[in-house]
Amino acid sequence: MKATLNWDGGMAFSGKTESGHMVLLDAGPESGGENRGPRPPEVLLHAAAVCTGMDIVFVLEKMRLKIEDFFIDIDGSRAEAHPKRFTDMTITYHIKGDLPEDKVRRAIKLSSETYCTVVHSINAKVRYKYILNEAPAKDVETL
Repeated sequence: MKATLNWDGGMAFSGKTESGHMVLLDAGPESGGENRGPRPPEVLLHAAAVCTGMDIVFVLEKMRLKIEDFFIDIDGSRAEAHPKRFTDMTITYHIKGDLPEDKVRRAIKLSSETYCTVVHSINAKVRYKYILNEAPAKDVETL
């Protein structure tokens, strides 16, 4: 994979992804930016959530299961000192549908242990939780 980003003045950079999509990232005014786009850590957090979400959808569809609704919450904690890396993340999947719980857990585990490139590229402790059909949240690690 390859990317080229152009400096757009201030703290903004824009570029085109290998798949042909335009991206613009910037900093907030407190950091010399103009808030013209998301900050890099925000994009990283979103990328981690979407990467695992795509895996879960793919796996459940391969199992011929139908998801009715699905959204993801992700919380990230960052170190105080530079480089202010993410130290911990909690990803909570809110999934609805006629889905066997063991299949949902299996899909999450496959993403977390095998498939998700983004999460496996981050040096942070990642905790996985899910809420199936609005039942109380469960940790995947403690099942």
